[in-house]
Parts: sequence; C-alpha cells; structure tokens
Amino acid sequence: MDKLELQKMANEIRKDIVRAVHSAKSGHPGGSLSAADIFTYLYFEELNIDPKDPKKPDRDRFVLSKGHVAPGYYAALAHRGYFPVEDLLTLRHVGSYLQGHPDMKHIPGVDMSSGSLGQGISAAVGMALSAKLSDEQYRVYTLLGDGEIQEGQVWEAAMFAGHRKLDNLVVIVDNNGLQIDGNVADVCSPYPIDEKFKAFNFEVFHVDAHDFDALADVFAKARAVKGKPTAIIAESIKGKGVSFMENQAGWHGKAPNDEQLAIALEDLEKAGAALCQK
Repeated sequence: MDKLELQKMANEIRKDIVRAVHSAKSGHPGGSLSAADIFTYLYFEELNIDPKDPKKPDRDRFVLSKGHVAPGYYAALAHRGYFPVEDLLTLRHVGSYLQGHPDMKHIPGVDMSSGSLGQGISAAVGMALSAKLSDEQYRVYTLLGDGEIQEGQVWEAAMFAGHRKLDNLVVIVDNNGLQIDGNVADVCSPYPIDEKFKAFNFEVFHVDAHDFDALADVFAKARAVKGKPTAIIAESIKGKGVSFMENQAGWHGKAPNDEQLAIALEDLEKAGAALCQK
C-alpha cells in the first residue's frame, strides 16, 4: 500500500473502532484510536503474515500487550481479512468470539491472549527467544501503553530481552500521554522512557505515530538493528481522529452514545473525503 491507501485504511479502522465500542456499550476507544495508524502499518505493510494461513510457522508474531485496545486490533485484523468486518459489531456481546480482550483460542490472527497489563511484553520476549533458540527467522512485535509501562514486569522483560540480545524483538510504546486516571506524568511518571530502554540495552527510536512516512522509516531502521532489541516510542494523540475524544483521558474506557457516535462518524467521514481529494 502507498501512503494514501494506508491513510484511508486507518480512517476506516477508526470508523469501525467507534462503531464497535458503541455497539458494545463499553470498551476503550481512546487508545484504540491513538494506535490505529500503528495497527494499520503493521498489518498492511510490516508483518510477514497470511490471513489465509493464520498459524503459518514462519509468520511474524504480534502481541497486543495493552490488550484493552482490542477494538483497534480487531478492526485491523478484520480489514486484513482474518474475519468478517461485520463481526466487529458483536464486540463484547454474549456469545461473540470478539471478547473485550484478545483471545488466541478463538480469534484468527491473535498470537497471544492479553489484557493483564505488563504481561504481553513478557510473552513477546519468550517468542523472540524461542525463534533464536530454534534458528527461526520470524520477528516479534509488541505494543504497550505508556501507562502500562508503570508495571514492573515490563522492565523485568526488557532486562531479559536486552541481556539476551533479542534483535528480532520490536517493542512499541503508544505514548499518548494519558491513562485511565489522567496524565501519565502525574499518575506515576515513566519518563524518560527512551533512557530507561537504553539502560536495558535497547536501540531506541522516536516516531510520530500518525505519520506513515515516519513509520516506514522507523520500522526499516528497526530491521537493520543487530545485537540488541528495539524500542519505538510512538508519540500519539489519544482519541486521534474524533474531535471530542482527542487528548481526553475520559475517553480511555467508555462508549459513545448515539449522538456522539454520529459526531464521531461525521468527523471521520470528513477526514475520508479529504483523503479522497488528494
């Protein structure tokens, strides 16, 4: 996909995020929207995957460590062809396979169940080590929240990854600056995030999470790193694309009502129309 196609896909993914959360009457739109461009780039450009063969042995692995932003993850998987897009409206419904957090046993394309914050990166590190021990060439990617990295387990996993020189591991931090209780810097500051990862022997890059040219550049740089894991600090906007959700901690974990859904979709339709004129 070229840059414009990626932008259009990310916009469609954002529409399905707000539709799904509205249908569920619960969920996490803010962080799903901030990560939508990352999900889009990973699933439509970066990852070696095949929706027709979700378990192919040499596929790249992805672990959503901040599992609560499943609406964004599911929307990307659906648009990539892992399951029908219309199923997104069953999010969190009784009997639906699309639970509130990723479930590897029932959702095609999900490599690891997640949701208990801090644990996803540990699973990703284990996958990366397994590839090294088995002399496999697949790469492992994991997405964390900047609030999530307040968990000590994250740094135990980082220490191990750096020590074992897991250069097939890419840790992405969705740095939107907000968590459920407010500004991450006020709740329990994780800053400086980059220096912490460097201390654990990571190569560290910063990127604008909403710039596809920048994302292409940073993931290319990550592939070139040898002898150490990579951390990408992706600076993003919580609620990106929906006017009343942007930079609002209150939209971390609640669903829009009917009126709010209409406004959100209008915002995104306008953004889509602008992209079509390029």
